[in-house]
Amino acid sequence: MPSPEAANVMIKAGLDFVLIDLEHGPADYVVAQRMVMAAEAAGGSSIIRVGEHSEAAVLKALDTGTGGVIVPHVSTREDAQRAVSFMMYPPDGERGYSPYTKAGGYFHESGFVQRANRTVLKGVIVEGENGIDNLDDILAVKNLDLVYVGTYDISSALGIAGQTSDPRVLKVLEESAVKIRKAGKAVGCLFKNEDELHYFRKLGIKFLTYKVDTWVLYEEFKKMADIARGK
Repeated sequence: MPSPEAANVMIKAGLDFVLIDLEHGPADYVVAQRMVMAAEAAGGSSIIRVGEHSEAAVLKALDTGTGGVIVPHVSTREDAQRAVSFMMYPPDGERGYSPYTKAGGYFHESGFVQRANRTVLKGVIVEGENGIDNLDDILAVKNLDLVYVGTYDISSALGIAGQTSDPRVLKVLEESAVKIRKAGKAVGCLFKNEDELHYFRKLGIKFLTYKVDTWVLYEEFKKMADIARGK
């Protein structure tokens, strides 16, 4: 949801960060920056999932001052290399520099560029058959920090959309997690319940996102509505 208030509440509830979705949600960059600020005000951080792997999309996301960016639909080494390049200032990448944004602190500060290159979380989402097939090549990309495994899209590619607990999906996740960890990258995935949380931790998945804000709201209100109607 495009909601700074929701971002603030979730950090207050104890989450480390909020993942701001500019791919599937209706938020724009103005709202995204306010969500970044709301998360920071509550003592947490934010990561933005952009809608496309373009230089403009990544740059606008980073200028909000978010702690990192995740680029979806990465299928090849070239996709991943371009994504990482957009997240880093020269000479390591192609990120455009303006110190007068929130990210830049609104003024020129010596050492900012080098610090940003070190600290910004640089992630990609591998979510289709091509991406899984090319995972070894993707993992060879220098400065890539995180590979998020999109189990929903994997289930769709396997013809079992939404069945993320199916053994076929879990097999892909398990094999991918081993490769990603071996390459020295962090593994990311979305979990839906406590059992999945423990299972994912055993797989070495450390970048853990819990459900979706709309999903949590729907489940909780539907549960109480059904109780109130005696269902």
